[in-house]
Amino acid sequence: MPHPAPDRAEVAVVGAGPAGLAAAVTAADAGLDVLLIDAADAPGGQYYRAPAPGLGATRPEALHHGWDTFTALTARLDRHRATGRVRHLAGHQVWAVTRTGEDWTLHTVTGPDGGDGAAPRARRLVLATGAVERQLPFPGWTLPGVVGAAGAQAMLKSGLVLPGRRVVVAGSGPLLQAVALSLAEAGARVPALVEAAGYRAYAHAPRVLAANPGRLAEGVRHRAGLARHGVRMLTHRAVTAVHGTERVEGVTVSRLDRAWRPVPGTGRRIDCDALAVGHGLVPQLDLALGLGCAVRTGTDGSAVLEVDEQLRTTVPGVWAAGETGGIGGVRLALAEGELAALSVAADARGGRPRPRAAALRRSRHRMRGFAALMGAVHRPGPGWTAWLAPDTEVCRCEEVTAGTVRTAVAELGAGDGRTAKLLTRAGMGWCQGRTCGFAVRALAGPPGAGATADAAPDRRPLACPLPLATLARADTRPDGG
Repeated sequence: MPHPAPDRAEVAVVGAGPAGLAAAVTAADAGLDVLLIDAADAPGGQYYRAPAPGLGATRPEALHHGWDTFTALTARLDRHRATGRVRHLAGHQVWAVTRTGEDWTLHTVTGPDGGDGAAPRARRLVLATGAVERQLPFPGWTLPGVVGAAGAQAMLKSGLVLPGRRVVVAGSGPLLQAVALSLAEAGARVPALVEAAGYRAYAHAPRVLAANPGRLAEGVRHRAGLARHGVRMLTHRAVTAVHGTERVEGVTVSRLDRAWRPVPGTGRRIDCDALAVGHGLVPQLDLALGLGCAVRTGTDGSAVLEVDEQLRTTVPGVWAAGETGGIGGVRLALAEGELAALSVAADARGGRPRPRAAALRRSRHRMRGFAALMGAVHRPGPGWTAWLAPDTEVCRCEEVTAGTVRTAVAELGAGDGRTAKLLTRAGMGWCQGRTCGFAVRALAGPPGAGATADAAPDRRPLACPLPLATLARADTRPDGG
């Protein structure tokens, strides 16, 4: 059961994934009063998803890497919760953060229907809000049996279920290898892993690879595991169509040119009953943008938060850790969570960061180098919009097709995602453009925008859907008066 909401804490950590967990327990170790807020019922985030207790899983560690690290973090969390040093608001999603004097007020909702939550205050704020999966639409992507690559892994980790018996894994990014291997080891047949980019480009940065031998070894292990399970690696290719009536029956895989345009005549069908597809992850920045934190364009074309070496954002009193600063993996998230907490502790106590911080900064610099390389290698090419047929839905919530958006551009003068949204309703549905925003901006922007459509993220006043009654009862004026 979540602890009762405190009136005030010295530091609030939003998100209980790897970065948030590391930040919370490190800040508590330093003697700070910590509030940990997370939408999930249990800590771990997307990476350390655990099967529901009712499923009776006896070896949840079999579905994870670094499970010992997670159990050590949760043990520290439990000790601090027992003493009251950390107060954990599980099942609370922060929908807005406002300034109240010298404090931040965190407005939350609970449950699937958005019930009223707590509104605690904190002097300092650490954002560890993680990432969401980036989807590039293509004909048939709304057919039952098509799931996100990260979503397929979440189904396996938390529900112990497979999306299908014969699953093609497609998209771009190192996550695909981990997903394909997890599915194969769980009993699925994975006929192909379809990667839109390739892996040879990593060889152009030997110094970065040499500085991150663990990542190189991980890649070798994944490739060996995939070979052992008979998974074919198809690089510079993409799923450009899904076939089926009531659910997935097969996919067309086409070769891509350097701009990610399909090469005519190269399409080949692969029979399957499910497709797990994703083109990497992008930072979840709704709260940060609402606070006015500055962003920059990452090497993968997505918007990432600007932070200094102490992980302070451009807004005083706000730190950020993990994927909010760019997608880099669990080890980087853990290091940044710890580093952010040490910086917060130094700020709160008026001293210098502990010696441990210097080592963390060096590790962070090294891992950020690999993250930048990874983003550049797997960045979507501008030609991916050539996958789209006129009747391909790009906004599933409002059923807006690629043809409709292109007509708004060609005939109605839409020249950016916002104008296209106003003219077509694309992005006005339940997800508020979180799924389709990249595609809409790519179609509405100038030529070549398909590779940089995430660089201008939408700023939303609410970080999640909530009932109007909740909004009416909340006082979100900056002065809190």
